[in-house]
Amino acid sequence: MQPYDRCAPGGQAVSTERTVTQSWIQTSPGVCGGEPCVRHTRHTVSGLVAWKRQGITDARILEHHPDLTPADLEATWAYYATHREEIDQAIKEAVDA
Repeated sequence: MQPYDRCAPGGQAVSTERTVTQSWIQTSPGVCGGEPCVRHTRHTVSGLVAWKRQGITDARILEHHPDLTPADLEATWAYYATHREEIDQAIKEAVDA
C-alpha cells in the first residue's frame, strides 16, 4: 500500500501510512506481555529493534524468520520511529531483567 493511496473529499491525497503501521503492529493482552508485535506473530517490535541495533540486517532477519516479510520490517521500523521512547524502555527493561 502506498502512503498516499486514498483521496479526501475534493480529491486531495490523504496519508494512510499511520493507519497501515498501526494495523500492522498489534498489542494483545497475554501475548508477549502486551508488547507491540508484528501482526499474527510473536515478533516484538522491541526484539526486532534490538537485533537491528546489534547490526543484524533486514536480509538476515528475513533469512532466519521466513514468517516475516519486508513489509513487516518496514512497519516495525515505522512504528519504532513514532514510539521510540516506549520501545527503548522495553529494550532497557529486557536487558535489566
